[in-house]
Amino acid sequence: MTAEQQTLAEMAFDRIYGLIMAGELPLGGVVNEVALSQRFGISRGPIREAVQRLQGLRLITREPYMRARVVSLSARDIVDIFQLREAAEGMACRLAAAHMCDADIAALADALERHARPARSRRRTAQAFDLHVQIARGCGNRRIEQLLCEDLQHLLRLYRRRSGDKPGRRDQAFEEHWQIVRALRARDPDLAESLMRAHIGRATASLVRALERDETAAGHERRDAA
Repeated sequence: MTAEQQTLAEMAFDRIYGLIMAGELPLGGVVNEVALSQRFGISRGPIREAVQRLQGLRLITREPYMRARVVSLSARDIVDIFQLREAAEGMACRLAAAHMCDADIAALADALERHARPARSRRRTAQAFDLHVQIARGCGNRRIEQLLCEDLQHLLRLYRRRSGDKPGRRDQAFEEHWQIVRALRARDPDLAESLMRAHIGRATASLVRALERDETAAGHERRDAA
Protein backbone atom coordinates (compact mmCIF):
# COMPACT_ATOMS: atom_id res chain seq x y z
CA MET A 1 0.00 0.00 0.00
CA THR A 2 1.37 3.41 -0.99
CA ALA A 3 1.67 6.32 1.44
CA GLU A 4 -1.29 8.01 -0.25
CA GLN A 5 -3.42 4.86 0.03
CA GLN A 6 -2.44 4.54 3.69
CA THR A 7 -3.48 8.14 4.32
CA LEU A 8 -6.82 7.55 2.59
CA ALA A 9 -7.34 4.35 4.60
CA GLU A 10 -6.72 6.29 7.84
CA MET A 11 -9.20 8.94 6.75
CA ALA A 12 -11.77 6.30 5.84
CA PHE A 13 -11.25 4.55 9.17
CA ASP A 14 -11.76 7.75 11.16
CA ARG A 15 -14.90 8.69 9.24
CA ILE A 16 -16.53 5.25 9.36
CA TYR A 17 -15.64 4.95 13.05
CA GLY A 18 -17.31 8.32 13.63
CA LEU A 19 -20.44 7.24 11.72
CA ILE A 20 -20.71 4.11 13.87
CA MET A 21 -20.22 5.97 17.15
CA ALA A 22 -22.73 8.66 16.14
CA GLY A 23 -25.30 6.03 15.23
CA GLU A 24 -25.46 7.11 11.58
CA LEU A 25 -24.38 3.56 10.81
CA PRO A 26 -26.75 1.87 13.28
CA LEU A 27 -26.25 -1.29 15.28
CA GLY A 28 -26.72 -4.21 12.91
CA GLY A 29 -26.75 -1.89 9.89
CA VAL A 30 -25.16 -2.89 6.57
CA VAL A 31 -21.75 -1.36 5.85
CA ASN A 32 -22.01 -0.64 2.11
CA GLU A 33 -18.46 -0.18 0.83
CA VAL A 34 -19.64 1.12 -2.56
CA ALA A 35 -21.86 3.77 -0.94
CA LEU A 36 -19.09 4.80 1.46
CA SER A 37 -16.61 5.02 -1.41
CA GLN A 38 -18.96 7.35 -3.25
CA ARG A 39 -19.71 9.35 -0.12
CA PHE A 40 -16.03 9.95 0.70
CA GLY A 41 -14.93 10.34 -2.91
CA ILE A 42 -12.22 7.67 -2.71
CA SER A 43 -11.67 4.22 -4.19
CA ARG A 44 -12.90 1.04 -2.53
CA GLY A 45 -9.39 -0.12 -1.57
CA PRO A 46 -8.98 2.29 1.40
CA ILE A 47 -12.61 1.65 2.41
CA ARG A 48 -11.98 -2.10 2.46
CA GLU A 49 -8.82 -1.60 4.54
CA ALA A 50 -10.74 0.58 7.03
CA VAL A 51 -13.54 -1.98 7.30
CA GLN A 52 -11.02 -4.73 8.01
CA ARG A 53 -9.50 -2.64 10.80
CA LEU A 54 -12.94 -2.06 12.27
CA GLN A 55 -13.55 -5.81 12.15
CA GLY A 56 -10.39 -6.21 14.23
CA LEU A 57 -11.87 -3.79 16.78
CA ARG A 58 -15.08 -5.89 16.87
CA LEU A 59 -17.18 -2.97 15.65
CA ILE A 60 -17.97 -4.61 12.30
CA THR A 61 -18.81 -8.25 11.65
CA ARG A 62 -18.84 -10.15 8.39
CA GLU A 63 -20.22 -13.67 8.06
CA PRO A 64 -19.06 -15.83 5.12
CA TYR A 65 -20.89 -14.82 1.91
CA MET A 66 -22.67 -12.02 3.80
CA ARG A 67 -22.28 -8.25 3.73
CA ALA A 68 -20.39 -6.46 6.47
CA ARG A 69 -22.56 -5.09 9.28
CA VAL A 70 -22.09 -2.94 12.35
CA VAL A 71 -21.94 -5.19 15.39
CA SER A 72 -25.23 -5.88 17.15
CA LEU A 73 -24.97 -7.88 20.34
CA SER A 74 -27.79 -9.71 22.05
CA ALA A 75 -29.01 -8.53 25.45
CA ARG A 76 -27.35 -11.62 26.97
CA ASP A 77 -24.01 -10.77 25.36
CA ILE A 78 -24.31 -7.18 26.57
CA VAL A 79 -25.00 -8.28 30.13
CA ASP A 80 -22.01 -10.67 30.02
CA ILE A 81 -19.65 -7.98 28.76
CA PHE A 82 -20.90 -5.32 31.16
CA GLN A 83 -20.65 -7.71 34.11
CA LEU A 84 -17.03 -8.31 33.14
CA ARG A 85 -16.61 -4.55 32.85
CA GLU A 86 -18.20 -4.01 36.28
CA ALA A 87 -15.78 -6.43 37.93
CA ALA A 88 -12.71 -5.05 36.13
CA GLU A 89 -13.55 -1.37 36.61
CA GLY A 90 -14.55 -1.93 40.22
CA MET A 91 -11.13 -3.43 40.90
CA ALA A 92 -9.47 -0.66 38.88
CA CYS A 93 -11.11 1.89 41.19
CA ARG A 94 -10.01 -0.03 44.27
CA LEU A 95 -6.42 -0.12 43.05
CA ALA A 96 -6.47 3.49 41.85
CA ALA A 97 -7.53 4.67 45.32
CA ALA A 98 -4.23 3.28 46.58
CA HIS A 99 -1.89 3.79 43.63
CA MET A 100 -2.87 6.99 41.81
CA CYS A 101 -0.86 9.98 42.94
CA ASP A 102 -2.56 13.10 44.26
CA ALA A 103 -1.65 15.06 41.12
CA ASP A 104 -3.31 12.50 38.83
CA ILE A 105 -6.49 12.44 40.92
CA ALA A 106 -6.54 16.25 40.94
CA ALA A 107 -6.18 16.16 37.13
CA LEU A 108 -9.18 13.81 36.95
CA ALA A 109 -11.27 16.22 39.00
CA ASP A 110 -10.16 19.18 36.87
CA ALA A 111 -10.95 17.38 33.60
CA LEU A 112 -14.35 16.32 34.93
CA GLU A 113 -15.11 19.91 35.90
CA ARG A 114 -14.19 21.16 32.41
CA HIS A 115 -16.28 18.36 30.92
CA ALA A 116 -19.33 19.77 32.75
CA ARG A 117 -19.17 23.11 30.94
CA PRO A 118 -21.53 23.99 28.06
CA ALA A 119 -21.01 21.91 24.93
CA ARG A 120 -19.37 24.65 22.84
CA SER A 121 -16.66 25.39 25.39
CA ARG A 122 -15.95 21.76 26.25
CA ARG A 123 -16.18 20.09 22.84
CA ARG A 124 -12.48 19.34 22.57
CA THR A 125 -12.22 18.27 26.21
CA ALA A 126 -15.25 16.02 25.92
CA GLN A 127 -13.67 14.19 23.01
CA ALA A 128 -10.36 13.73 24.79
CA PHE A 129 -11.46 12.91 28.34
CA ASP A 130 -12.80 9.55 29.51
CA LEU A 131 -12.88 9.02 33.27
CA HIS A 132 -13.13 5.25 32.93
CA VAL A 133 -10.06 5.04 30.69
CA GLN A 134 -8.03 7.35 32.94
CA ILE A 135 -8.81 5.28 36.03
CA ALA A 136 -7.93 2.05 34.21
CA ARG A 137 -4.62 3.56 33.10
CA GLY A 138 -3.85 4.78 36.59
CA CYS A 139 -4.77 1.65 38.53
CA GLY A 140 -1.34 0.05 38.25
CA ASN A 141 -2.59 -3.28 36.87
CA ARG A 142 -1.46 -3.78 33.29
CA ARG A 143 -3.91 -6.63 32.62
CA ILE A 144 -6.91 -4.55 33.67
CA GLU A 145 -5.63 -1.62 31.63
CA GLN A 146 -5.21 -3.81 28.56
CA LEU A 147 -8.70 -5.29 28.92
CA LEU A 148 -10.46 -1.95 29.32
CA CYS A 149 -8.28 0.34 27.19
CA GLU A 150 -7.42 -2.02 24.34
CA ASP A 151 -9.36 -5.29 24.10
CA LEU A 152 -12.86 -3.97 24.83
CA GLN A 153 -12.43 -0.21 24.59
CA HIS A 154 -14.22 0.47 21.31
CA LEU A 155 -17.04 -2.00 21.86
CA LEU A 156 -17.63 -0.59 25.33
CA ARG A 157 -17.55 2.95 24.00
CA LEU A 158 -20.19 2.12 21.41
CA TYR A 159 -22.59 0.57 23.89
CA ARG A 160 -21.82 3.07 26.66
CA ARG A 161 -23.05 5.81 24.33
CA ARG A 162 -26.23 3.81 23.75
CA SER A 163 -26.79 3.39 27.50
CA GLY A 164 -26.61 7.17 27.95
CA ASP A 165 -29.44 7.89 25.52
CA LYS A 166 -32.13 7.71 28.22
CA PRO A 167 -33.29 11.23 29.21
CA GLY A 168 -31.52 12.34 32.37
CA ARG A 169 -29.04 9.46 32.34
CA ARG A 170 -26.10 11.63 31.28
CA ASP A 171 -26.62 14.06 34.16
CA GLN A 172 -27.00 11.17 36.58
CA ALA A 173 -23.84 9.52 35.23
CA PHE A 174 -21.93 12.77 35.63
CA GLU A 175 -22.90 13.02 39.30
CA GLU A 176 -21.88 9.37 39.78
CA HIS A 177 -18.50 10.19 38.23
CA TRP A 178 -18.05 12.98 40.75
CA GLN A 179 -18.80 10.63 43.62
CA ILE A 180 -16.18 8.19 42.31
CA VAL A 181 -13.55 10.94 42.08
CA ARG A 182 -14.36 12.06 45.63
CA ALA A 183 -13.84 8.49 46.85
CA LEU A 184 -10.47 8.38 45.09
CA ARG A 185 -9.51 11.68 46.71
CA ALA A 186 -10.48 10.26 50.09
CA ARG A 187 -8.33 7.16 49.40
CA ASP A 188 -11.32 4.96 50.20
CA PRO A 189 -10.93 1.77 48.09
CA ASP A 190 -14.12 0.11 49.37
CA LEU A 191 -16.26 3.13 48.52
CA ALA A 192 -14.54 3.72 45.17
CA GLU A 193 -15.13 0.14 44.06
CA SER A 194 -18.72 0.12 45.33
CA LEU A 195 -19.56 3.38 43.54
CA MET A 196 -18.05 2.21 40.25
CA ARG A 197 -19.87 -1.12 40.39
CA ALA A 198 -23.18 0.62 41.11
CA HIS A 199 -22.53 3.13 38.32
CA ILE A 200 -21.91 0.40 35.74
CA GLY A 201 -24.81 -1.66 37.05
CA ARG A 202 -27.20 1.22 36.41
CA ALA A 203 -25.72 1.76 32.95
CA THR A 204 -26.19 -1.92 32.16
CA ALA A 205 -29.84 -1.87 33.22
CA SER A 206 -30.45 1.29 31.16
CA LEU A 207 -28.82 -0.25 28.10
CA VAL A 208 -30.72 -3.52 28.33
CA ARG A 209 -34.02 -1.63 28.61
CA ALA A 210 -33.11 0.44 25.53
CA LEU A 211 -32.23 -2.66 23.52
CA GLU A 212 -35.45 -4.36 24.58
CA ARG A 213 -37.44 -1.29 23.47
CA ASP A 214 -35.66 -1.38 20.11
CA GLU A 215 -36.46 -5.08 19.69
CA THR A 216 -40.12 -4.49 20.59
CA ALA A 217 -40.37 -1.62 18.11
CA ALA A 218 -38.72 -3.73 15.40
CA GLY A 219 -41.21 -6.54 16.08
CA HIS A 220 -44.13 -4.14 15.70
CA GLU A 221 -42.70 -2.84 12.40
CA ARG A 222 -42.33 -6.38 11.07
CA ARG A 223 -45.94 -7.22 11.99
CA ASP A 224 -47.23 -4.02 10.44
CA ALA A 225 -45.35 -4.76 7.22
CA ALA A 226 -46.68 -8.33 7.03
